[in-house]
Amino acid sequence: MSNAVSALKGAAFSGQVTVTDAGAVGMITLRGDLASPEFGTVLTKVTGCSVPETRQMVTNGAVSVLWMSPDELMVLCPYDAAASMTSELSTGFGSTHALAVNVSDARAMFTLHGSTLRDVLAKLTPANLSATALPVGEVRRTKVAQVAAGFWLTGEDTAQLICFRSFAPYMFNLLSTAASEDATVGFYS
Repeated sequence: MSNAVSALKGAAFSGQVTVTDAGAVGMITLRGDLASPEFGTVLTKVTGCSVPETRQMVTNGAVSVLWMSPDELMVLCPYDAAASMTSELSTGFGSTHALAVNVSDARAMFTLHGSTLRDVLAKLTPANLSATALPVGEVRRTKVAQVAAGFWLTGEDTAQLICFRSFAPYMFNLLSTAASEDATVGFYS
């Protein structure tokens, strides 16, 4: 069996903000009726997390569930747990209208760290990044340049960003360029 390798094999950039490949992360896309009691029961039983409110996330230990759209969630978990967790979810849903797909190898995740990360992201996305519009823990699914992405702040100076794996080198270069020392904006800081 081969070992999991992240899209950028641990690449990192240090500027106004540090941009780091987050490594191999388990990611499961869930589709279904998020308001269905059966859906919520299975999700909680398998992940330990309840269905998050709109644009929110729920965390239980090493597992997080992110709201992605009115009928979609993303489960983040250790990479090695993703296959079995996907199977448990699919089995648990039974005849409930739902879909669980392991997308761990189809996505890339980045960690951004630094006090100007709102400015760095604002250069690349139309999303409002003010502290009132994007508080810590709220998930934003939008475009970053021309790439579909999702991001959320885990603290005032730390964020996670996910995108399709095929765009990982492009996204890393975008984030690194926006975070370079000579590209300071100072709007949010």
